[in-house]
Amino acid sequence: MSGVSILKRIVSKWFFLFTVILLLKGALAWFVVFDNGASYMTLVTEIPFLWIVFCLIEWFARKRKLLYYNIVNLLFTLLYFTVLMYYKYYGIIVTYHALSQADKVTKVGESTYSLLDPYYLLIFVDIIIFAAILVWARIKKDHRLLQVKPLRKSVVTFLFVLSIVLCLFNVLPNRASMNENKKAEEMGILNYEAYTIFSDSKGDDPVVEMKDITQDAINNLKGVQKVENPKYFGAAKGKNVIIIQMESMQNFLIGLTVNGQVITPNMNKLAAENFHYNRFYTMVGQGTTSDAEYVVNTSLYVPKHEAATDHTVEKALPSLPKLMSANGYTTATFHTNAVEFWNRSELYTAVGWDKFYDQTFFGDEDHIAFGASDEVLYTKTLPELVKMDQEDRPFYAQVISMSSHHPFHIPDSKVRIELPKEFDNTLVGNYIKAQNYSDYALGKFIDDLKSSGLWDDSIVLLYGDHQGLPLYSLDKNEKQLMDEMLGHEYGYTDMFNIPLVLHIPGVTYPAELEQTGGQIDILPTVANLVGASLDNQIHFGEDLLNQSTNLLPMRHFLPSGSFLSDTELFLPGIDFSDGSHYPLHASSSDTGTLNPANEDEYNRMLKLLNLSDSYVKQLPDKTTSK
Repeated sequence: MSGVSILKRIVSKWFFLFTVILLLKGALAWFVVFDNGASYMTLVTEIPFLWIVFCLIEWFARKRKLLYYNIVNLLFTLLYFTVLMYYKYYGIIVTYHALSQADKVTKVGESTYSLLDPYYLLIFVDIIIFAAILVWARIKKDHRLLQVKPLRKSVVTFLFVLSIVLCLFNVLPNRASMNENKKAEEMGILNYEAYTIFSDSKGDDPVVEMKDITQDAINNLKGVQKVENPKYFGAAKGKNVIIIQMESMQNFLIGLTVNGQVITPNMNKLAAENFHYNRFYTMVGQGTTSDAEYVVNTSLYVPKHEAATDHTVEKALPSLPKLMSANGYTTATFHTNAVEFWNRSELYTAVGWDKFYDQTFFGDEDHIAFGASDEVLYTKTLPELVKMDQEDRPFYAQVISMSSHHPFHIPDSKVRIELPKEFDNTLVGNYIKAQNYSDYALGKFIDDLKSSGLWDDSIVLLYGDHQGLPLYSLDKNEKQLMDEMLGHEYGYTDMFNIPLVLHIPGVTYPAELEQTGGQIDILPTVANLVGASLDNQIHFGEDLLNQSTNLLPMRHFLPSGSFLSDTELFLPGIDFSDGSHYPLHASSSDTGTLNPANEDEYNRMLKLLNLSDSYVKQLPDKTTSK
């Protein structure tokens, strides 16, 4: 039988034609998501799941088979398309948990669409063609195009049973894998999506009883050493606290020049004159910016599958605002976006801010990204801080910038540097321009803080909220630009590395500090400085001024089981033994003999996450708390 004859037989059956079509779409997803791309495993893992659904159509659909096949085709195509888009930003495989954030897509449309490679849309072409065939047949009342000889029942039954067996064979041996991406590659994307639904119904790790969740237990797992007389305890007692969260700012920007132009001169100056932690890392999850607010203000880890603002904010959360209020501070947070976005209205009541300022206060003038520009943010915030400073009590204020939000499209009138041609129309070029503008606005704010007297009477802490340039969002040219700028290959440890700069009047001095830290450590560090006791407040961070070692679980943007140690970033495989090790960038003081992350740290990290999840689950609801 000739190849042409075989092809005709295949396309003469909807069953096999749609198998080929969806297999090609699955292969595209594999090429984008998995390091090894598509292979024979794509056939072995994706086809059986497709055939189970197709067999059901063959059994039960006596009429309109093409319609049902095209509906299934559309659903699977949308799934593969979603996998592509989600991976391009988050770096992990999307699951049904992300449905809760579907409403965010329209609100951050430009950011979402910027990740789209135009050729991705080609996977919808066949659906349009088949839809046109269905419409044509209906208009012409000619159903010959739709009449395809069905498969024999015996063949359908055999394929159905075979497919069930193959799906079980793909799923069961790979359930233990910690790494979700690896699990999806071994199971197949479709099998993995179904597996997550059924496996989640069995629940997560056992909940640890509240009586067993103690600060001593947490400290032992983290390796926190008890300090009898902590350094700097109460060194800034009575001082204001101003925490500035900088949108998408990564640490590699500090000191960066492009074509002789300094990108962040104001942050450079702040880092050079104060404590600059250069091994500080973002710890956000699906909620990105709002997750950063959550982690910093609660010293708790983000949830496993969702933004912290989805369900966690229903609880009466112990927090930095509540701690500061108990120690005589007034509190307020400032953000130019609408408070409803990312459910911040619930977040802010859960953590106990006295007052919040959002879009209703700042207006929408000089619009950039999702609200008023950083210049408007800082200009309108300063008088409010001055008013708070004139009251009897000190204040704690968090100021959240937004102009340098992905995809970093700022108005031409705001562009203050000219980059080489190779940066034109690239995510990297747009990012640098946006961060340069945000740094300019920040510099004006710092000058205003100084001229108003607030600088000398306040702890000022600045940090990035999350990565701005995900590895998986960059094309080949953009990766090359990053490698050339940094002088080494841009990798995970660069991507999650954000700046932390700490200014404490009369305490800090020019110092670059190389201990590992994360956003979860800000609460206990600030508490130590203002002399606020944490004896009765559970927290999973540590005081960076009094500890020299750290253990930081990472969630969502990396596979479950990933963590940062003092020396490296670790990503698991099936388990710890086949994981990947990414050393933190060596410094002048490193000897090149740093110890790699070990399995004991891995196991302790998993226990820490379970303790945090268990703790939040058992907190009283904020509406019933006293």
